Amino acid sequence: MPEVKMPQLGESVVEGTVTKWLKSEGDTVDEDELLVEISTDKVDSEVPSTASGVLQKILVQEGDTAKVGDAIAVVGEDGQDTGQGDGEPESSEEEEGGGAPEGQQQERAEDTQDDGDGQEQGAEQEAAEAKAEQAEGEGAEGEGAEDAEGGEPEEAQESAGGKAEGDQPQSADEADEEEGSDEAAPEEQPSAETQEADQEDSGGASQPSGDGAGDTSKRRIISPLVRRLADEHSVDLEGVEGTGTGGRIRKQDVLQAAEQQTQGEQGQAEPAAQEEAGDEAAKDQDAGSTQPEQGGEREELVPWSNIRRRTAEHMVASHLETARAWNAVEVDWTRAVETREKAKAAFKEREGFNLTYMPFLARAVCETLLEMPEVNAAFDGDNKANLIRHYVNLGVAVALEGGGLIVPVVKGADEKNLVGLARGISDVAQRARTKKVTPDDLTGGTFTITNPGPFGSIVSVPIIPRGQAAILGFEAITKRVVVTEDDAIAIRSIGFLTMSWDHRIIDGAEAARFLARLRERIQSTDFAGDLAQYL
Repeated sequence: MPEVKMPQLGESVVEGTVTKWLKSEGDTVDEDELLVEISTDKVDSEVPSTASGVLQKILVQEGDTAKVGDAIAVVGEDGQDTGQGDGEPESSEEEEGGGAPEGQQQERAEDTQDDGDGQEQGAEQEAAEAKAEQAEGEGAEGEGAEDAEGGEPEEAQESAGGKAEGDQPQSADEADEEEGSDEAAPEEQPSAETQEADQEDSGGASQPSGDGAGDTSKRRIISPLVRRLADEHSVDLEGVEGTGTGGRIRKQDVLQAAEQQTQGEQGQAEPAAQEEAGDEAAKDQDAGSTQPEQGGEREELVPWSNIRRRTAEHMVASHLETARAWNAVEVDWTRAVETREKAKAAFKEREGFNLTYMPFLARAVCETLLEMPEVNAAFDGDNKANLIRHYVNLGVAVALEGGGLIVPVVKGADEKNLVGLARGISDVAQRARTKKVTPDDLTGGTFTITNPGPFGSIVSVPIIPRGQAAILGFEAITKRVVVTEDDAIAIRSIGFLTMSWDHRIIDGAEAARFLARLRERIQSTDFAGDLAQYL
C-alpha cells in the first residue's frame, strides 16, 4: 500500500506540522496533485501526493506534527483494504476466544477492551500502532508493579486471566468480581504515583485507562503547535478533551477551550462590573481586561497563521537585537523608466512575465555592495567583529495573497545581469506565492530589498532582517516637476530609496555614502545594454 511520507522540506528541517488536508478520506488523488499543507519553523508548503488512487487513511491529523520520513497518509486503489482499523484486533480476539460460542467470544472481546490491554478498536486506529501500544503498555505495567511498593496493577492481574504474577494472592471477592456480569462496577484505577511511574518507564507513552474508553492512548502526545496555542491562550491541557485519533488534543480543541474560557471569565466579570458605578468602574474594567466586550457582532477574532506568528517573532527579535537607524535619498528614475517602456512588451512576450523596476534596482544594489562591502555584513558578537561578505545573496520581500510576508533569497545575485536578476526574482516570488518555496530558499540572505512602492508607499522604515546589516525600501516612482542641474524646470520620474541599517555594524557616514553611490549608479547607468535583445 503506497504511503505518503513527511517530505524533507529543507536541510535543517527534521519535522513538520500538518496545517490543512486538501483532500478527505475517500477522495481520489492523482500523483503530483496537491494533497496537504505542511508548516515548518521556516515556511508553509503545499505537498503533492506521491501516488495515484484513493486517499484510504489520514495518519496525521491537522495540527499534529510528524518527523521527516514518517507516513502521514495511505493512498491505494478504490476498495483496497488498508490492513488497518479493527480487522487485526478482531482476529486476535477470535484466537483468544478459541472454540467458545459466539456469545462468549463477544463477552471476552468486551472484557479485553475493558481491561485496557492497549488494543484500540475502530477504523480510526491502525493495527501496527495498536500492537506497539499494547507492547509498551504491558512492559510498563510489569515495571510499574515493582515501583508501586510491591503492589501489582489490577490491569496486569486481569490480563493474566485474573491470576496475579506477584506475591499477592487474589482474594475470593476479587475473583467473584471478575467473573461477574458486564454490569459489574469498574475496578479501581492505579494511584497517581503508579501511573506516573508507568508512564516514565514506557518512554512517556500514554496508556489506556482501565475503564476501556481508550481515549487516553494518545492524549499525552502533544504537538508543538498545540502546546504553543495552549501557552498563548493560558489553556490547561489537562482539562481539554481531545477529538483527534485516540483522544489526541488538536489545535481546534485548544481554540475552543480558549473561547469557552474567555466567555466564562467575561460571565464572571459581569456581576462585579454591575456593582460598580460611574467612569471609575468603566476605567477599571477596561484596564483589567483586553478581551472584546460581548455583543460585539462586528468584531472577529482571527487566529494567527503560522506565517503571521513567525513574522511577529522574527521582527520583535530583530528590533530588540539591532541598533536601527534610518536614511533616505531621492532618485531620478527617468532614464530607467524610458528603457523599461521600450523593452517591456517584447520582454513579456519572450519571457512570459512582466519586466518590473526591481531588476534595475537589484543590479545597481549588487554592484554597489561589491564596491562597499561593509554594508553587506553581519554582526558577529562572539568574535567581536563584523563578518564582511564579498558576494551578494539578495533577499526580496514578497507579499502573499491572503496576508503574510515572506523573504526568499536569490542566491549569487552579484553574478547575474539584469535579465538574469529579473528571472531569478520572478521565480522565487512566484514559488513563494504558490507555496512551493523551500526552507533553503529563505536562508543565506546578505542584503534585502522590500518593495512597498506598488502599493503607493512613498516613505517607509523597514525592520532589518536578522543576520544582515541593512534593508532597502523601494518606494513608489511618480512623475514630479523638478529643477534640473541646469536650472531648467522639467517633469521627471522620482522615487525615494529608504534604508534601515544596524548602527552596531556601520555608521551614518557609510550609510549615507552607500545611498548616494546607489543613486548615482541608477541615474547614470545605461540599462539598454542588458536589454538590447528586447529593444
